[in-house]
Amino acid sequence: MKITLLGTGDAPGTPEIGCSCAACADAKNGTKSNRTRFSILVQTEQGNVLVDTSPDMRIQLLRANIGHIDGVIWTHGHYDHYGGFPEFYRIQREVHVYGYPETVDYISEMVHFLEPVKHYANFYEPFSLIGLEFSLFEVVHPPETHPAGVMISDGKNKVVISGDSEKDISEKSLEYIQNPDLFIVDAIVPAHMEVNKHMNSKQALEIAEKIRAKRTVLTHLGHFYKPHDIEVKENKLPLGYDGMEFEFE
Repeated sequence: MKITLLGTGDAPGTPEIGCSCAACADAKNGTKSNRTRFSILVQTEQGNVLVDTSPDMRIQLLRANIGHIDGVIWTHGHYDHYGGFPEFYRIQREVHVYGYPETVDYISEMVHFLEPVKHYANFYEPFSLIGLEFSLFEVVHPPETHPAGVMISDGKNKVVISGDSEKDISEKSLEYIQNPDLFIVDAIVPAHMEVNKHMNSKQALEIAEKIRAKRTVLTHLGHFYKPHDIEVKENKLPLGYDGMEFEFE
């Protein structure tokens, strides 16, 4: 199982249009501060699955040299998490999409001209793709009514993706995702900032501790952090970056 962070940015991405902050200025030089919108690639010898379809999907798939997708899992119906699905237009027919029923129905209507093949998944009920077991767990991301995180297992290793979420994830979900080998978690702003609908880095790392994650990487990052290399060096934060890979045997 291989996990690649195709995009680690928040809704505007970094650099943000019209911004000259330190992170955006650094990003314009092609550094790890340059973040496309959120999407994750999951691979085995049997195929490729996307968790969310970033508006930057085209460039992300070209960079990863991916020409075919065996499935898409949508976590919720916000544009920065599904807006790139039309990049499959004239490339691939019958793309299979998975997610909570209302999420799949909403996004499928928005991209109806592509006729995605819909598969409904309920929370805490595993389903199989590319030789792996996937399941959704409920998180908190208002005004979405049923936003999801994703748990992935190859039978030996477990990866948990938090999904866009506030810190008040239910005890049922926290118990369900215990002891992951890798925890990929939304931390849109640094610890000194307060935020709604998402988590700051302190809150995200507290969740990681609660679920006893063996390794944590922060993603869905805004331009509010210092330039990537400075932030990692000074504050020892486990920031993700576009193209970051994790392999499990």
